[in-house]
Amino acid sequence: MRAKPKIVLVVGARPNFMKASPLMKELQREPRAFDTVLIHTGQHYDHNLSQLFFEQLGMPQPDSYLGVGSGSHAHQTARIMVELEKELIQLDPDLVIVFGDVNSTLAASLVCAKLCVRLGHVEAGLRSFDNTMPEEINRIVTDRLSDYLFVTENAGLVNLRNEGIADHRVFFTGNIMIDSLVNHLKAAREVGVLGRYSLEPQGYAVLTMHRPSNVDDPDVLGRLMKCTAEISERIPVVFPCHPRTSKRLEQFGLLETCQRENFRILEPLGYLDFLKLQAEARMVLTDSGGIQEETTYLGIPCITIRSTTELLATVEEGTNTLCGSDPDKILAVVNDILEGNSRRGRIPDLWDGATAGRIVDVLRDKML
Repeated sequence: MRAKPKIVLVVGARPNFMKASPLMKELQREPRAFDTVLIHTGQHYDHNLSQLFFEQLGMPQPDSYLGVGSGSHAHQTARIMVELEKELIQLDPDLVIVFGDVNSTLAASLVCAKLCVRLGHVEAGLRSFDNTMPEEINRIVTDRLSDYLFVTENAGLVNLRNEGIADHRVFFTGNIMIDSLVNHLKAAREVGVLGRYSLEPQGYAVLTMHRPSNVDDPDVLGRLMKCTAEISERIPVVFPCHPRTSKRLEQFGLLETCQRENFRILEPLGYLDFLKLQAEARMVLTDSGGIQEETTYLGIPCITIRSTTELLATVEEGTNTLCGSDPDKILAVVNDILEGNSRRGRIPDLWDGATAGRIVDVLRDKML
C-alpha cells in the first residue's frame, strides 16, 4: 500500500496557472500527507503566456513538460492525450486534478476515464449554455467524468444538480482564481507598468480579445477595432495583444485602424503587470473569463465582448456587463462608466482567497 496519496495537477494555459498555483502551494504544505506532481502540457508556450507566469506566481518548474504546442482543437487535444497517457501510466496517481475549461482539461479528463484514475475538477459547474464555444463542451465532458467537482459560485451548484450530478461529488469551495489575486495584489501594486506606458490611475481603459468569434472574422474584428478607436478618443486604451489577435490584425490589414495616439497595442504582459493594469483602470473591455472574475473582485467596471458568460456571478453580483460584439451597446456602457454611472458590484461568496485550503480539506477528508 502507498504511504501517501499521489496527486497529479495538469495545467496547460495561462488561466490554469493562476488556479493551480495556490492549490500547489497548499498541497506542498503537507508533504507528509500528499505526494504532488505537476504536469504542464505546453498548450501555451509563449514566454509571457507560460514561463513568465510560472515565475511570477512562484510555481515550481513542472515535473513533466509535454510540449504539445498549438494546432486545431482535435489535433491539440489528441496530442495531449497521447503524451499524458504515457505519463499517467508511469506515475500511477491516486487522483488527477484539472482546472477550468481549456483543451488540456478535456484531454486529461478523457485519459483519466480510460485509465480509471479518479479525477477532480477545479471550477466545475460553470455553463454559458452556448455549445458553439469549445470551452463549453470541455466543461460539460469534464464535469460528467469527474469524481470531485469543486464549484466556484452558486450557479454551478444549480447547473450540476440539473444535470443529475450526485451531491456527494460536489463541493462548494469558492473561486481559486481569487486566491492568486489576493496573494499577489500587494506585489502587483508596486510594479511600474503605469509609468512605463505614461498612464495615470483611473485614466485609461484596458482591452483584451482573443476568442475566435471576435478575432477570426475580419468584419467582426474590424468593427470592434473601429469601436475601440472611437473609445480612445475619450479615454486612452491599452491593448495587451494576444498572439492570435496580433496575427489576425496583421492578416486582415487592420493595424492602421489602431494607429491612434491614445490607442496603444502592447506585447502580452506578465501576471503582475497585467494585474496592476486592471486594478488601476477606469474600465476593462474583454472576452476573457478570468478577467471578468478579477474585475469583479477589484470592483473595476468590466465590459464583456460576448453575448453569454459562464460566470453568472460576475453579472448578477459583480461589475460585469455583457455587450456582445455590438459597438452601440459597448459605446453606451462606456459612456455610462465615463459619466460615473457604472454598476456597483459586490464580491460573491467564498471569493476570499481561501479556496485552496478548502479544496485540500476535502482531499484530506476523502483520501486520507
